[in-house]
Amino acid sequence: MKCATCQEKECRNGKDCSGVAEDIEYTGEDLDCMQVAAAIEGQHYMQKTRLEELILFARQMGYQKLGIAFCIGLANEAATINRILKKDFEVYSVCCKVCGIPKEKYELEKIHPEKFEVTCNPKGQALLLAKKQTELNIIIGLCMGHDIIFTRNSEAPVTTLIVKDRVLAHNPAGAIYSGYYLRKKFNMED
Repeated sequence: MKCATCQEKECRNGKDCSGVAEDIEYTGEDLDCMQVAAAIEGQHYMQKTRLEELILFARQMGYQKLGIAFCIGLANEAATINRILKKDFEVYSVCCKVCGIPKEKYELEKIHPEKFEVTCNPKGQALLLAKKQTELNIIIGLCMGHDIIFTRNSEAPVTTLIVKDRVLAHNPAGAIYSGYYLRKKFNMED
């Protein structure tokens, strides 16, 4: 599959280029999720922010307990999102540094080798949210790789609200919208 470089995108018109359409069936919670997602898109296309869509989605799925797994560097953002969500939901949040595990325990590289540093703990975040029986977990700025570990270990479905990008104000898509950045960093023309 090379969909990213396909110029026609005939799948948009119903063509099955992959040959696997017959093997895919949406049922149960997957079907519910597809129906709710389509309803939100159909009723609010280009009208709602991602945060507003998240609230609508969680309500329509019947979720009552939401979990927030956040980076300590986005603690203010997590607190604001928590305040917004707790108007409608029971919300649990877990900071990335939960449990205070020293980086030395796993021989992890440090930002400042001469100082004490605590590792992020995405497995711990997932475990603690599972103990609260959250029904949907939300990532707010977990590090690259830590987000993968969290998602892999989460018992509840996961969505990402904020992707960490320290250079581009948490807007990783900015790197591909900037001609200057494409030329200087990736040696590509616009």
